[in-house]
Amino acid sequence: MIKPFIMGESRPDLKKTDIFDKAFNFTKADEIKGRGLYPYFKPLQATDGTIVKIEGRDVIMAGSNNYLGLTNDPRTIEAAQKVIATYGTGCTGSRYLNGTLDLHLELEEKLAEFLQKEACVLFSTGYQTNEGSIQTIAGRNDIIFSDKDNHACIVVGTQVSNAKTVRYRHNDMEHLRTLLEKADPAAGKIIVSDGVFSMSGMIAKVPELVELAKEFGARLYLDDAHAIGVIGDGGRGSASVFGLLDDVDLVTGTFSKSFASLGGFIVGEQPVIDFIRHHSPAHIFSASMPPANVATVLKALEILKEEPWRLERLEEISNFMRKELRNLGFNVWTSQTPIIPVVIGDMMDCFQFWKSLFEEGVYVNAVVPPAVPQNQALVRTSYMATHTDEHLEKVLDAFRVVGIKHGIIDKNGHSLLEN
Repeated sequence: MIKPFIMGESRPDLKKTDIFDKAFNFTKADEIKGRGLYPYFKPLQATDGTIVKIEGRDVIMAGSNNYLGLTNDPRTIEAAQKVIATYGTGCTGSRYLNGTLDLHLELEEKLAEFLQKEACVLFSTGYQTNEGSIQTIAGRNDIIFSDKDNHACIVVGTQVSNAKTVRYRHNDMEHLRTLLEKADPAAGKIIVSDGVFSMSGMIAKVPELVELAKEFGARLYLDDAHAIGVIGDGGRGSASVFGLLDDVDLVTGTFSKSFASLGGFIVGEQPVIDFIRHHSPAHIFSASMPPANVATVLKALEILKEEPWRLERLEEISNFMRKELRNLGFNVWTSQTPIIPVVIGDMMDCFQFWKSLFEEGVYVNAVVPPAVPQNQALVRTSYMATHTDEHLEKVLDAFRVVGIKHGIIDKNGHSLLEN
């Protein structure tokens, strides 16, 4: 006779699953640590921007997003310190309620003016900016067209949106066209792309994106986290490289890179920005940017406008390092910006390469799948306007020594990796 199951009674014939099993079974990080190759969560003990102290050693930082070199500039430090006396250390509330300062409004106004848009709204982080804006502006019956290499915060924004999301092959405009042609012509449409892709350093094909958006009645949204304060007219980002800033509907950016702080923003037409301001959960339910952060960004924006040499120097360094790394025999993909990847291939080889570079006095970022395709593990290098020629030569010397040691390149500047 089969015993009936009574609600609340345990079933000895069913195997129980502990929701923490996935955590208890995660051993990969410990395995890599055990081999002395773990490259993540390295605590910096001191930094002046280009030189950092890690494990008691001074190493050249060649993996930071501090593109203009302003995180340790005396002027940004002073700006942050001065406002604390007036506003305190935090806002203790959301912008929607008690967390709006006159500093927030000043920064929104200046960013909108700088990027030649009608309005701007700030978010507490760059991640929240994309996650919170995309889910707000794209709703049921809308379609999001998203580049497959878009940053994780864009991906999350599409996932939590009620809109349908279709992903086109990276920078493949023909594939995007095909998807647009197949889409419901009555649906609201928005194309979302990184302006500069954070792993490859490639600039999006903005002219083609603009053309397709106009042809199919779609809106265009660019995440310029790695572009504003880095490339374009006066540092105005990827669209301004092509003189197309007026043709992009929404542009987002972050303050954790060129602007030496923390936070994010989105600019666009006034009604659209006001809608996001009043409907985005990420904006409404998050504490606002602390005053010191806002003051730092205001000062960094001022310096960016007043010292164009920083952008010129950054471009000079980027072109030099890309050329010289290629001359050594390294595969740097199709980088066009201060983000220059160096492809290693196998994940464990990448960790070994990273460790050897660190031992040579150079810090970079090890990037492995799923952040990059299988067998395309790489070290991501990125450069600052404040790197000296001596810094750059030391970085190149380290890459040459380590590349030969690990069989990535030979002494004649040829790649030894299989194509």
